[in-house]
Amino acid sequence: MTKKRLSPAETVELLDELKKRFEKNVSRHKGLEWTDVAARLESRPDKLWSLSEMERTGGEPDVVVLHKLDDVVFLDCSVESPKGRRSVCFDHRALESRKEHKPGHSAVGMASEMGIDLLSEEEYRALQECGEFDLKTSSWVATPSEIRKLGGAMFCDRRYETIWTYHNGAESYYAARGFRGSLKV
Repeated sequence: MTKKRLSPAETVELLDELKKRFEKNVSRHKGLEWTDVAARLESRPDKLWSLSEMERTGGEPDVVVLHKLDDVVFLDCSVESPKGRRSVCFDHRALESRKEHKPGHSAVGMASEMGIDLLSEEEYRALQECGEFDLKTSSWVATPSEIRKLGGAMFCDRRYETIWTYHNGAESYYAARGFRGSLKV
């Protein structure tokens, strides 16, 4: 079983990295103070572990104000879909349906193991208001069950200064497609 707690040294290192990113990208979280975010994080070691997984896999998590200031939400803010989460199909059912050339994992399964959620299409579009993301890659997003029941899954990217939502068979996977996560603290 994977340990889901960081050591004190790992906690200090992660908080330092998150603070630097927070201070560098103030426009993503106007109205929030780092001391408030840090206090929430320090009281939730499980959330710190999930953030460390987001960081480890290349997500560069940062606080993004999505709805109201009561919510502290970290989103993957790496310029491209996180490198350590690419070449995955959509979910376990899709992974099991492949008879050959199976990817190593699925986006939904990996997100669950990390303790995070796939971005919704709404969250993905909100992230794009903070900058330009996925100019060369694409990211799976949470897919309505009606679409998934029919074998499909949704992904998004940014091309031609436009945010696009597409569909693909859930069992497909590509070197340039991964997923972005969110973590509410």
